[in-house]
Amino acid sequence: MNIVAREMRANLKSLTIWCGAMILLIGMGMVQYPAVAGAGQGVAELIGQLPEGMQGILELNRMDVTTIAGYYGAFAPYFLLLGGIYASMLGAAIIAKEQLDKTADFLFVKPVDRSRVITAKLAAVLVNLVVFNLTTLLTSLFFVARYNFGPSISQQIGYLMMALFLLQVMFAAIGVGTSGMIKNPHKAGPVAATLFLAMFLLSAAIELYPKIDFLQYLTPFRYFPIAPVMQGTFEPRFVVLAIVVSVVFAALAYGAFQKRDLLA
Repeated sequence: MNIVAREMRANLKSLTIWCGAMILLIGMGMVQYPAVAGAGQGVAELIGQLPEGMQGILELNRMDVTTIAGYYGAFAPYFLLLGGIYASMLGAAIIAKEQLDKTADFLFVKPVDRSRVITAKLAAVLVNLVVFNLTTLLTSLFFVARYNFGPSISQQIGYLMMALFLLQVMFAAIGVGTSGMIKNPHKAGPVAATLFLAMFLLSAAIELYPKIDFLQYLTPFRYFPIAPVMQGTFEPRFVVLAIVVSVVFAALAYGAFQKRDLLA
């Protein structure tokens, strides 16, 4: 039995829906660009009237939204959120669903050992994320090219896609690890979603109250700020931390499933 193929088939509908949502989000966002660019200084003044905290959370104070690059970067937080929650829920569900669907007794017995099953499931998660990111990249390139009459920003979009992929891998790993450690499979998704929301709110709180910026290591939303990333600037410490977090939570999933009674 090809477990990776099995997982891809099982998650195809979900992947299609999330990719469709991303295409819709980017398409609807870019359609508004000509109006924003035409408004020029008026838009800049309107953004300036927003509370500084909100400007910081959305990074509007770091980008000129009347340019195609700045505008694309301004709504990037929305598809980072969309991509992040998809990855988090995918990671949690792909582990918990065997118990939820009552198929654990079929999948986790001989001749396939548990480590091999988990490895295959993680591989399926990565394939799903690659497809999701390619969809996001190609959609972005298409719509940006349609409304861009200046220099290409394809490289900047590529940098942002790298950050999106790193974030998604990390959130998926957190979802996998969380699901592995929680005995009740029904709670895996809600707990993963709660952790995701908590990390986002912590990031917003840090933006509003800079004195607590020492907590930035606890929220992946602080690892890859959009404006610097679009210029190709990635802080090595956060790249390393993202990899470490991903590996640690994946390892937790392996360890938890070696000990759990899945057939109970």
